Amino acid sequence: MTGNKLYEFFKKIDRSLFIDNEYKCMAYINSALPIGHEQTISQPSLVYEMTLILDLDKSLKVLEIGTGSGYQTAFLAEFVGKVYTVEVIEELSHKAMERLIKLGYDNIEFKVEDGSEGWLEYAPYDRIIVTAAAGELPKPLIDQLSPGGRMVVPVGQQGMQELLVVEKDEHGNIEQQTRGIVTFVELKGDYGWNR
Repeated sequence: MTGNKLYEFFKKIDRSLFIDNEYKCMAYINSALPIGHEQTISQPSLVYEMTLILDLDKSLKVLEIGTGSGYQTAFLAEFVGKVYTVEVIEELSHKAMERLIKLGYDNIEFKVEDGSEGWLEYAPYDRIIVTAAAGELPKPLIDQLSPGGRMVVPVGQQGMQELLVVEKDEHGNIEQQTRGIVTFVELKGDYGWNR
């Protein structure tokens, strides 16, 4: 995936399609917005940055933890071969599925479950993206990352997290680096900060 293609998609995609409440009219603002169930749709610039970090192409299989509105999912589905996306809130998952099918994406599998455990059935994954904040790096997700794979995940406490880029080499060794400070809602399940 070239940065140019991603930027073109970023400018073209209409974020208002992923919001169905009173905040729809604010979709053009570069800010996170509530989507119900104490969840948010991330600000467009952060979605763009996280997608760019993943370095996507059509040969890849990606796991997304936190389907939410489906906005980030659309970025993934546009640039990879297959997306597996997990959302703990059933209503959000179903709404996202409807939106993404309507947009013509047929390379996405949806699951309603605790995303901190990943989706073992289809592991390993070339890329993993987590769109909720973990209190610590979820071991099941590290285990489900392919050798040579990359994961982007916010880790930290409520109000402020580090955006971590985790890479696994061909021998299974893990390296991680921080790409700045972010604020996400909590990852539900065993790896959230309220567990």
